[in-house]
Amino acid sequence: MTHRAGPGKTATEQSSDGTDTRNQTVLEQMGGASGLLYSSLPVVVFVLVNAAFGLMPAIWGALGSAVLITLWRIVRKEPVQPAISGFFGVAIAAFIAYQTGSAKGYFLFGIWASAVYFGALVLSVAARWPLAGVVWNYLNGAGMRWRSDKPSRHYYDIATLALAAVFAARFVVQHYLYAEDLTGWLAAAKIGMGYPLYALALLVVVWAVRRSDRRLSRLRQQQREHEAEIEAELRARYG
Repeated sequence: MTHRAGPGKTATEQSSDGTDTRNQTVLEQMGGASGLLYSSLPVVVFVLVNAAFGLMPAIWGALGSAVLITLWRIVRKEPVQPAISGFFGVAIAAFIAYQTGSAKGYFLFGIWASAVYFGALVLSVAARWPLAGVVWNYLNGAGMRWRSDKPSRHYYDIATLALAAVFAARFVVQHYLYAEDLTGWLAAAKIGMGYPLYALALLVVVWAVRRSDRRLSRLRQQQREHEAEIEAELRARYG
């Protein structure tokens, strides 16, 4: 959880533990190498167990690995919210695989979720409420002042469209592999198009945040200087 920005600081500079988030790498902001492992493990377990023992053992294997990841994060006193979210994602995917009776059904939820995310991101840009800016500034307590500044909104438009491109690519590639019954390649695509592509889009988000923060900070400074000039002029005129 981040602090609200104080005088002379931006909302994204310091977290509650004093860490300078601007100096973190993209990988660290996404949870580090462990985050990549946690998100990939249930998929790998599902595919390997399905190939060796069949669908039902694969479903239980994926669920079991998700539970173990959650417990491991609790023991290590790491944030458990990503693990809990991941567990529910695995549970939904496993349920769909069970209902369809097909291993490739495990990936169906993620495929259509990508389509939904893509649509939401593009619509947010069209509505002039780019989600990259809305979510980032809300989570950091920075408010929505950026929306009244056209260049800042355009920065976040670009960041939001970068995220939309990631989800579009995921949908197109994974839907094709699903239609072709290429379950192994589907698993590889899910992992390869997960954190790596998201990291690229996150770089664009960070770029947008920094450009917007610098611009808004400069505008605030100019406003303070203008107000000081007016106050000085009024004092000189009326004593």
